[in-house]
Amino acid sequence: MGVLVRSVALGLAAGGRSAVAVAVPVHAATRGHHGPAARALRGLTTVAVLGEMVTDKLPATPSRLVPVQIGGRIVAGATGAAALAVVDRRGPGAVLLAVLAGGAGAFAGSVGGASWRQWAAEQGPDVLRPDVRAALVEDALVLVTARTLAHGR
Repeated sequence: MGVLVRSVALGLAAGGRSAVAVAVPVHAATRGHHGPAARALRGLTTVAVLGEMVTDKLPATPSRLVPVQIGGRIVAGATGAAALAVVDRRGPGAVLLAVLAGGAGAFAGSVGGASWRQWAAEQGPDVLRPDVRAALVEDALVLVTARTLAHGR
């Protein structure tokens, strides 16, 4: 999978759950390493992703579209995509492309995920209501994407 596709995919996933922008490069970089440091890094990033999945569903969690939230997701997507490109031993041009594609993907993933959740809550089929069910579908998509990116090339 090329740097552009991987970067956009990671950005889209980070738009859904920003912690995957850190977890994916860490898991990719430590794949095949079984020492305590590698296990600890993978464990910490996994806990961060799971924690975000829980807090995302709390009523007090702000919209991902408020400026601070979406800005953080864009930065996370861009940074994570760059880190993934470095892990893949890409050159400076590819890393720059990854930054742009990851940031754009995170913006699109943030808007798309928020739109999905709003649609599900207001107009979607009963199976997606309450909103938490649509959030669980989003979680599953983010996790499958993250796992594919962390373990595939």
